[in-house]
Amino acid sequence: MHAARHISGALAVAPTLPEAHETLTQLAAKAGDTVLDLFPVVGDVYVGAAVAHANLIASAAPEIAFDLLIAATQAEPATPWAAVPWLESDDFPRRWDADELAHRFMRLAGAVPEPVDPALRPALEPYLRLARRAVATHPGSPLLLGAASAIARRFGESDDAVTWARRAAALQPSLLTEMWLGYALRAAGRVDDAVAAWRRALQHDPENLALYTDLAEILAVSGRLDEAIEWIGRALDVDPMDGYAFPTACVLRYLRDEDIGQLVRLSDYVRANPENQHAHTMLSRACHDRRWLGRLAGGDDAVSDLLRQVLATQGLAAGGTARLSALEVPSAMLTLERTIPGMVLSVEDVPEPDLRGPRNLDGMRLWAYDGMVARPAVAAPEPAAVAAITSLATARWPHPLAAHEAAARLAGVGLDDLVGLLVHPPVQPLDEPADTDPGIWVRSVQAWVCLGILHHRADEEPWSSSRRRRLLVRLAFGIEDWVTEAALFALVTAAWVNPAVRPDVAAIVRQRLSDAMLVSRYRAVSIIWSLAHLAMITPELDAEARGWAGSLLESPQHRGPAAIATGPRGLLRRLIRRR
Repeated sequence: MHAARHISGALAVAPTLPEAHETLTQLAAKAGDTVLDLFPVVGDVYVGAAVAHANLIASAAPEIAFDLLIAATQAEPATPWAAVPWLESDDFPRRWDADELAHRFMRLAGAVPEPVDPALRPALEPYLRLARRAVATHPGSPLLLGAASAIARRFGESDDAVTWARRAAALQPSLLTEMWLGYALRAAGRVDDAVAAWRRALQHDPENLALYTDLAEILAVSGRLDEAIEWIGRALDVDPMDGYAFPTACVLRYLRDEDIGQLVRLSDYVRANPENQHAHTMLSRACHDRRWLGRLAGGDDAVSDLLRQVLATQGLAAGGTARLSALEVPSAMLTLERTIPGMVLSVEDVPEPDLRGPRNLDGMRLWAYDGMVARPAVAAPEPAAVAAITSLATARWPHPLAAHEAAARLAGVGLDDLVGLLVHPPVQPLDEPADTDPGIWVRSVQAWVCLGILHHRADEEPWSSSRRRRLLVRLAFGIEDWVTEAALFALVTAAWVNPAVRPDVAAIVRQRLSDAMLVSRYRAVSIIWSLAHLAMITPELDAEARGWAGSLLESPQHRGPAAIATGPRGLLRRLIRRR
């Protein structure tokens, strides 16, 4: 038993180590028929024991041995489990019934990522070599040809994948063989041929809704969005809430119409069907790299522009002088002070309406001003709160629902500490990746703090009379600042998560955007474009307010990071590949 543990451990670390295989052979000779008992493959199986077991029975029971290697690959694909002589032998595929081997290849295809990462290729290539030998050994098996095509496709071997799948479909036209051919042709970039293959596949099974979805996705990625939506519509005619078709339809319609309501519908579907990974994936991909849906952007103010320019041309520095024609929001000034300590900054004017005061009577005063210098007006947070936000803050998240869920880690932080974090943000950790925009860290802290506020007594206090709602509204109408955006983002997230609060949040967003537009008639409002982005993703916002936001984002003054967005074609190229 002691020797078996050592062999298992060695094979788990280095499955091709000659000494380990030699010792395994010696142990088998000594233990005889009981050797397999030393490497159990029932219950909670250790991967080293599974591989040892596979090597011991490869000659007598190749099907079980191959199954164990596939299981090991599923668990740890970067380890070269398959680089063993018995699997690499020419004799191995001859010992199999073609269909039985095909079924193993189908399982193996689920264990091998598509495409295979170059770093994984050395460990996984024995399977590709096996597929080639298997096809040569069983050239007349359509099932094996198709399954081998799926393996080759994952390795980027498009010619083999198409050739084998085409032979499979010619030998036995069926749903499965035509599907394999379509996937191989898609991987080869032959869109029209792939569509034709899948149309033939649908003749064998007209109600295969997943295939309708694949057809829609390949057409969409090719820029044929109207055709894609027509195909996905056919699937929805059969099942309006199909787990593949419905999420894809929401994303495609969002791309065509720029209607955020489609993504909100998808988010509602995700909440109702949390086990549907395709829905999660489609929502994440639709929100990826879109401001407030999946990421933060840098500030739109003059101070943020100055910092970006300094870092781009000079790198981090200290001292120096700069002049601002007008006072900027306090979080931007704080970031400047932290990023370039000792800089002497002169501010020429504080135009009216004065940004140093809240935007309504109940607005929160997070900052106190000594002339033009802002200082925090609330106490610093406790160390535990600082640690909690430091471990959580990031400028990116999959989608609003995921951000809301992640922020639940702040549910136990008191409101006073959360408010304190807004104006006493911790210093960015040294191991945190540096950003080209130094304000991103502060903005990230503020955004996640406000998401954390959403969780304050969420199970105890109804929304309309809750402290979390009142605090976020007070922050949104407090002193004009990056905190304004963060508070509004949390409110919009609440609307994504809870349909019951959507009318209330839409009214708040409309009011805050309207106020910013009014102020912008008299002076610059640097946060107005960010508020417009937030308005555009607010569920159930009325058409007039959405029109205001759209006009702002189309205006010539809309510039800088706020204007960077992922176009529809870029998003479409990220549509999921499932098979």
